[in-house]
Amino acid sequence: MPYTRQQIESQHQHYKGMIPRWEYFIRSYLGGKEYADGKFLQPYMLEFENEYYKRIQFTPLDNHCRNIIDIYSSFLFRVQPVRQFGSLQDDISVQQFLDDADLEGRSFEALITEAQRFASVYGHVWLLMDKPSTNVMTRAEELNEGIRPYLNVYTPENVLDWHYTRNSAGYYYLDYLKIREEQTAEGEYYKLWYLDKIDTIFISTINRDEPKLVTSVPNPLMKIPAVILYNQRSPMRGLGVSDLNDVADLQKAIYNEFSEIEQIIRLSNHPSLVKTKDTDAGAGAGSIIEMPENLDANLKPYILQPNGSNLDGVLRSIDHKVEAINRLTHIGSLRSTAQRIQSGIALRTEFELLNAKLSEKSQLIQLAEEQLWRLFADWQETIFDGEIEYPESFDIRDWATDLELLQAAKASNIPSDTFAKEIDKQIAKTVIEDNATLEIINSEIDSKSVALGTFPPQPITLPKV
Repeated sequence: MPYTRQQIESQHQHYKGMIPRWEYFIRSYLGGKEYADGKFLQPYMLEFENEYYKRIQFTPLDNHCRNIIDIYSSFLFRVQPVRQFGSLQDDISVQQFLDDADLEGRSFEALITEAQRFASVYGHVWLLMDKPSTNVMTRAEELNEGIRPYLNVYTPENVLDWHYTRNSAGYYYLDYLKIREEQTAEGEYYKLWYLDKIDTIFISTINRDEPKLVTSVPNPLMKIPAVILYNQRSPMRGLGVSDLNDVADLQKAIYNEFSEIEQIIRLSNHPSLVKTKDTDAGAGAGSIIEMPENLDANLKPYILQPNGSNLDGVLRSIDHKVEAINRLTHIGSLRSTAQRIQSGIALRTEFELLNAKLSEKSQLIQLAEEQLWRLFADWQETIFDGEIEYPESFDIRDWATDLELLQAAKASNIPSDTFAKEIDKQIAKTVIEDNATLEIINSEIDSKSVALGTFPPQPITLPKV
């Protein structure tokens, strides 16, 4: 049965509600021209269109969204995950896949890093493991022709519809997926995944012709090889929670206040001249004003110039919003450019909250990657029995503060050899990162002995009988 235009253009109910928000998030992350094109400045009443666009042109963006997501990503991938492939260890295609995961030259590590970054922006991304269709009969022929699974990353605005079904065991599985593969000047290409087939559809954007079926091939897996990489799970299946949910709104408010600052400075330095139409005057410094001789004294030219006293209030408002962003994201101590007065307990609490957030992200990446390798094994007609381990803890500490505390404890001269050794070990752990070197230092500290006192031998005097 041929597809109708209505079928191809239909969208998931969650997609319809989230697409404006997703566009807002990606523009907030990219900044630059994409953010300016979003027209996030609040227009003034009675403001002309050309004046509004000029104000957009002169308003800078302090991109907190990109900074926060880049900080999260740098911590998540600072330590490489441990990958044990089990029976796939000797498969040549595994190393090929790790070196070039998308058949475009990007490594699997780079692709996962990019996917996680976009998952932070949108809340989730779709990862689809596909394999080129071929007529070869053996694995040797596949290896010889370079035919192997590859990975595609789809951001949510390109996944228009999806459907989950629950089986008798209570497990939800994906049984339908509609992806927009490509957009051209003539139209759009869609790929519709079913459990038993994969259809590629072309729909024209020039006219209202009905969709054209380009290809229809069987689905050899009898499952849809798609995995959702969540940034944070939401109550709705197929949707994640973005890190920019509240940060993007605060960034937009700061952006509008930067526009106010620019206007205050411009009007303060270049006041407005109020004059009659017949008065001849220039706006430059030292200009001469010529007034008609019969001009009413009440109509003489004058200058409108704000005093700029509210500039400090706008700057304080921006500072408060930046503090709110730091509080929401738990990275205030990492983003601070000035000394922040915080107690050790407050700092430690902030680090623990950030550690918990990063740990949750790490476990979701690990889950998605394990599912990807199972799909890889399915395409290779084998079973994945390996193990993927991402870091579970991200020990984020204020090392300078810890070192000062340890040095103060060492200077207290507590008369305990055990206490002194443990303090020395903690100082070494704070300064030295290499574990092998640290073990040598700890063994040297343990071998060091300190005499607690001198006890010379006493002569033995026998009693007289």
